Amino acid sequence: MKKLLFLTLVVLFTSGCNTLQGVGKDLKQGGEALERAGSKK
Repeated sequence: MKKLLFLTLVVLFTSGCNTLQGVGKDLKQGGEALERAGSKK
């Protein structure tokens, strides 16, 4: 089961540069949203 999960993640993250850039942008936007939420308090 762990091997299947690992292989799936490897395929998803190495399938192309556009995919990796998209993941990076999503993570960045998520971090920025957390920062904005934290600064409002």
